[in-house]
Amino acid sequence: MSYLRIIEEIEARRPPAWNLLNLRLISYDQDRNRVVMEWQAEQRHCHSVKGHPKGGIVQGGIVTGWLDAAMASACLFDGDPLMAVASLEIKVAFLLPAHPGLYRSYGTVIRRGRSIAFMEAELRDSSDNMVARGSSTAAVRLSDWSSQSGAEPVT
Repeated sequence: MSYLRIIEEIEARRPPAWNLLNLRLISYDQDRNRVVMEWQAEQRHCHSVKGHPKGGIVQGGIVTGWLDAAMASACLFDGDPLMAVASLEIKVAFLLPAHPGLYRSYGTVIRRGRSIAFMEAELRDSSDNMVARGSSTAAVRLSDWSSQSGAEPVT
C-alpha cells in the first residue's frame, strides 16, 4: 500500500480527539521513517492566559496528545493502517513552553514486535526549536473494528 493511501486510511478513521488537538497529518518521510503532523495551538489549549504576553501556555496534556498521536500514527505506517495502537506508557520531557501558534510533531517507531511497539516523537515550533520530546510503549494488534464499516481506530 502506498504512503498516500495509508494517509487516506488514517484520515478516513480520524479519531474525534484529533479535532480537539487541531491535528493535520502532513506526510510520511520514508527516508527518515517518520510521520510529520502539524498542529495549530490556540488559546483554548492554554492555561495562564490572563495577561500572558504570548497568549498563554499550552497545557501539558495537550502537548502529550500531540506527541502521542504522532507516535501512534508512525506505528500505523510501520505496520498495518488498520492496526489498533493502545498506549501502555508515555514519557514526556517538556523542554520549552508552547504558546498559541503553529507546531509540528515528528513520530517514529524504534522497534515493533507482534504485540508491542516502542516509539519516539519530537514537538518543534515554527522556528524549529524542540519544545518537547516523548517516548511511548504501546500494545499493537489488528483490532476487531478493522472489519467493521465506519469504525475508528484506537490511537
